[in-house]
Amino acid sequence: MTKFFSTSAMALALLGLATAVSAKGYKEIDVADGGSFTGTVAAGGAEADTRSYTISKDPQICGEGSREVPFVEVNGDGMLMNAVVFLSEVDEGKAFDPERINLTLDQKNCEFSTYLGVMANNGELTAINSDMTLHNIHTYELIGKARRTVMNVSQPNAGDSVTKAVKLRKGNGMKVECDAHDFMHSFVFVAKNPYYAVVDEAGGFAIDGIPAGTYEVMIWHGFLGEVEIGEITVDAGGTVNMDLSY
Repeated sequence: MTKFFSTSAMALALLGLATAVSAKGYKEIDVADGGSFTGTVAAGGAEADTRSYTISKDPQICGEGSREVPFVEVNGDGMLMNAVVFLSEVDEGKAFDPERINLTLDQKNCEFSTYLGVMANNGELTAINSDMTLHNIHTYELIGKARRTVMNVSQPNAGDSVTKAVKLRKGNGMKVECDAHDFMHSFVFVAKNPYYAVVDEAGGFAIDGIPAGTYEVMIWHGFLGEVEIGEITVDAGGTVNMDLSY
């Protein structure tokens, strides 16, 4: 038997579907009198860890000798570098910075153009090969001690470019490697809301435009993993300042 739906019934069904879908993601709203979260991130028990890799191929492009990769970098004041402070499980708030939605990684002289990149979940990652040699970009979603392949693309020629939408399921960041050069390493923090900050050279951070409420604070580090710090309560127009430690 053929069934017919009225226009109004169909509209209600579609509206319900749209509501169900949007409820799962982050919703951008106008934030009036938003608060701020500022502070520093000390290394705590984390120790500096730099590893040396022999440049075993393409020395005319990659250089000769060895490549030092600072997987864990601590500044002279004991602050943890390349860490990201973020608020988790935020349902709604300010808009994403449009310049931080997508990310481009250039591979030049057998190095990624940034050691720590940031982008939005569901944004696009573009990888460019600027070298006259084969690169194979391989990105992994970091889920605790496990990792899941997100992109695995061979780029044999200079000028090769690939773009892929990134949607992480459980993790908050990715490890980036080149399967052709084991000394190429990079990390990407993938933001599920815009309430995050990469620590500066002094170990400081600042997150603003936060709607009044209580939030869970996290620290993410590509090599060390992530830790839960605890909750903060932000008042309308207020500022919470904390000195954090990994």
